[in-house]
Amino acid sequence: MKKLLIVLAFASVSLASMAQDTKYSVATNSFWSNWFIQVGGNWNAWYVNEEHGNDFATSPFEDYRSAIGASVAIGKWFTPGLGLRTRINGVWGKAVIDDVADEDFEYKYWTAHEQVLFNLSNMLCGYNPNRVWNFIPFLGGGMSRNMTANWYAMGLSAGILNEFRLSRKVALNLEVGYLYAEPDFDGASWTGGTRRGWDIHDNQLYAELGLTFNLGKATWNAVPDVDAIKANYEAQLAALMAQLNDANNEIDRLNNLIKNHKCQGGGGTVTRFVSAPVSVFFDRGKSTPSKSYEADMVDVRALVDVAKANDLNLLVTGYADSSTGNDAINNPLSEERAERVANEIVGMGFSRDRIQTAARGGVDIISPVFDRRATVEIK
Repeated sequence: MKKLLIVLAFASVSLASMAQDTKYSVATNSFWSNWFIQVGGNWNAWYVNEEHGNDFATSPFEDYRSAIGASVAIGKWFTPGLGLRTRINGVWGKAVIDDVADEDFEYKYWTAHEQVLFNLSNMLCGYNPNRVWNFIPFLGGGMSRNMTANWYAMGLSAGILNEFRLSRKVALNLEVGYLYAEPDFDGASWTGGTRRGWDIHDNQLYAELGLTFNLGKATWNAVPDVDAIKANYEAQLAALMAQLNDANNEIDRLNNLIKNHKCQGGGGTVTRFVSAPVSVFFDRGKSTPSKSYEADMVDVRALVDVAKANDLNLLVTGYADSSTGNDAINNPLSEERAERVANEIVGMGFSRDRIQTAARGGVDIISPVFDRRATVEIK
């Protein structure tokens, strides 16, 4: 048995290591994800405390020892390597008080055990949603009942579950396990001999073939690359700040040009010029300005002052990002943003008659974050 377990463990690790190209670290799923149901049929053999000193054959294939059974389980994986299941199995067993197959002492029973599952394939070799074979030892404990003898017993269980992937939702199970129950669970009293070791209790070995059905979301999402996302947004923000800085410098340059330059014909100041647009940013899906509102309005006020001083008109254009919502949402949203900024400009003492508004709807100009804006420019 030890040699068999060593071979199975070595083979599982070897097979898992052959499929590493898709493994990745995962993020924790919601409570309702990664549930499963298992059903199976098994062959079981009992070794009981009546046997010691009676020189019975120990082969699990003896007719007087073995019986068939069935099981059902429900469980959940909390991580790719750690899960819990509640397993109920029975239904037929044999009390080994004789070694004559024609005089089988059959009884009906059930066991209900809570078991901790350890997916060593995922724990040692990394999560791989396409891995064919998962090697899963388990440990647990619970209660058993001999319905024929009306006897309850506490017990422990251990074993190895081998899952062979058939599809994302279904796996084939090959399970071997061991149940350690309190004395006399089989309903027969101990008849003598020396009690020692495991044979003072009733013990069950079983081998089972069954299916696992995964419920709902059965896979795990890769952990987002937070550093890459942060770096991307920082780069976008830096580019936007550079653009705003260039726009402010252009406004200052043109404002100085207007103040200092005289027309050749009679000393009047220049009254028309071209200015870079100034942006006011908004929260996603809203006409509520973002946290940069105060800084944005400083730039707008500077442009309004220039327009006032030179009797110029303003154009306010609203935008929404095309990656959020559809035309039915983005078109009126961009209109609301343009009107919001136009009203702010009126509050600065600028005539509404000299403000033109436009709406572009959903666009993809800079990025989703920076397309949620309204621009102000001199017409």
